[in-house]
Amino acid sequence: MNSILLTLAATVAAYLLGSLSFAVIVSRLMGLNDPRTYGSKNPGATNVLRSGNKAAAVVTLLFDALKGWLPVVLVRWFGPPYGLEEGTLALVGLAAFVGHLWPVFFRFEGGKGVATAAGVLLGISGWLGLATLATWVIIAFFFRYSSLASLVAAVFAPFFYVLGAGMAWYSDARVGLAIAVMSGLLAWRHKDNIRRLVQGQESRLGAKKK
Repeated sequence: MNSILLTLAATVAAYLLGSLSFAVIVSRLMGLNDPRTYGSKNPGATNVLRSGNKAAAVVTLLFDALKGWLPVVLVRWFGPPYGLEEGTLALVGLAAFVGHLWPVFFRFEGGKGVATAAGVLLGISGWLGLATLATWVIIAFFFRYSSLASLVAAVFAPFFYVLGAGMAWYSDARVGLAIAVMSGLLAWRHKDNIRRLVQGQESRLGAKKK
């Protein structure tokens, strides 16, 4: 099988993996309400946390990150002998992220992609992922807005990739483009949060449920 067909197969597989909405799956398995029916109605870890079940939120977060990390590292580890390198890596990472946003198994009603994007970045480079996660933690700690932290981390991720090129990690323009596209899509998916932030109506981390 030639590298083009393998790249196509890997990209489709990554999209299907990304389409597993773990917020919904974990909630069903743990007997919780569908996260698409309460809170922000976003099938993601932050909204699952609003159910009051911290364990469900943590499991959702880990699996959403895993589905972004796994296809990237599989290409990184096993792809080169078959001609699958940076271009394929960029495609599978983006496909897993898009799968989370528009999951074929859940009527294309997906989440905002923060954990999955973090998983993709960690797969590309552990240092890149950690730098982006550190940005999220710093903003969340000082401002107490999960959405603001996600937006700032998304903006910084492509810059981190460029700044660390040739020093902390090997860089490739196709991977950089994939990161930039993910950042743009993540920001777009947060458009309602941006509006609430501007209006001073966004919920803070740790705020009690009304």
